[in-house]
Order: sequence, then C-alpha cells, then structure tokens
Amino acid sequence: MGILNLTPDSFSDGGKFNNEKSALEHAEKLLKDGAEIIDIGPQSTRPNAEFLNSKEEIERIGNVISRIKKEFPEALISLDTFYAETVKFGFNEGIDIINDISGGQYDDKMFDTAAETKLPYILMHVNPSYKTMHDKIKFEDITLEINRYFSGKTNELLEKGVKDIILDPGFGFGKTIEDQMKMIDETGYLGLSKFPLLIGISRKSFIYKPLGKSPLDINRETQKLHMKVLEQGAKILRVHDVAETAVTIGGFCEKNKKC
Repeated sequence: MGILNLTPDSFSDGGKFNNEKSALEHAEKLLKDGAEIIDIGPQSTRPNAEFLNSKEEIERIGNVISRIKKEFPEALISLDTFYAETVKFGFNEGIDIINDISGGQYDDKMFDTAAETKLPYILMHVNPSYKTMHDKIKFEDITLEINRYFSGKTNELLEKGVKDIILDPGFGFGKTIEDQMKMIDETGYLGLSKFPLLIGISRKSFIYKPLGKSPLDINRETQKLHMKVLEQGAKILRVHDVAETAVTIGGFCEKNKKC
C-alpha cells in the first residue's frame, strides 16, 4: 500500500502532492514501483496537525480519486478518513477500501456507512478521541490491549454486516517506543490470525528517534522490520518507499517459496 498524502502538513511529505497534477504523477510512480493499493489521505493525523471537517476533506480530494481510477483502473484505492460523509463521497468516486484510523470512534455513523457501502474496512487501534489520539499510554500488556480492542470492534462490525475487515495495530498513535517494539516482536499474535493484518511503520518516530535520525534516513532499518513482520504473517505494508519495500517483499517471497 503506497501512501498518497494530499495534505500540506503531513510530517514527511506535506505539500508535495496536494494538487491534482502532482497527486496523479505520484500515484503513477507508486504503481510503477510496485504498489497495489494507493492510500489517499486528505487530512494529516500527525501531532498538532490542522483539523479538517468532512466538507474540507472532500474539497481537498476534488477529482483525484476519479482521475486515478480513470488513468490507472488496475489500482485499488483506499481512502484514509474518519468521516462517514467523506467515505460516501469516496464510494461514489470509486474507492475500494475504507481506511479509518479512528475505529469508528470519531464519527458514530462510520460503521453503518461501512456496512452500507460493503467495502473492505481497515480497523485501527487508537485512543478513543481525536484530542487524545497521540496521548502516550503505557499499557500493562500492549498485545492483550490491542486484541481486546480488536475483538470488541470486529464483533460490532460483523453484527452490522461488515464482513471484509483488515486489522491495523496503530503504530505511531499513542504508544510508547517500548510498546511499539513489543508490537513488532509480537506481530504474530496481533489479531489472533482471524483477519488480515496491515502494518504501517513507514517513517514512524519510534524507529528514527532512538537512532537520532530523520524520518527520511531510516529506510534500511524499516525494511528489516518489514521483513520481521512479514515473517510473522503481516499481509499489507503501508509505506512511503514503495520500491524499497517491493524488494523486501520479493526477498521474503523467494526465501519462503510463497507469494
């Protein structure tokens, strides 16, 4: 899954792709580099980011989704939003996946909308409100906490008729460095193998801060961690650096004689 931020304020690529021409060019590059899913984000969720309402998100997206679907019909598009109204707009434009970082907690209509669209839904573990999204919580057992959350939320989604669920443990959202490293080590236990697991660690601070590096200088370390989570059953990697990650995935497939 290649990341396409339409934002002026994302932490590592803000402002690079926030017009239709540059967004299309970047989508083409992501696909050529090996992406199978393009994850479109109209709003940054980094700490202290500008807060947008759904109407502003939709205005920022404009024709980008429909243009990508027209130019690259083979591409799957996920829409990174926690608003039901933005999902409805994206559905009409042709999105294939809902990527909701809030787990339905920031818009009480989200789960119903996911059920209505019948689109695959990415469920992420995160703190229960937008304001507390990045508050660091030291959990007694982070793996147990995430699985408890996944169990409750997936039951709620299934009851509403959402059948196609992907789990995201939420790296970079309100978790200590120590807990995130434990999540890497225990990836195989996250979600208890009931649903496909998405891992999004690209350019995350729990990797670069302990190393004293910038988000753009940790590709080697990130690929080692990507290999580690693939070995434990991760099915989707959400990344900025698609070409390098494609090499990692190729190496994993060759080593394990599968894919």
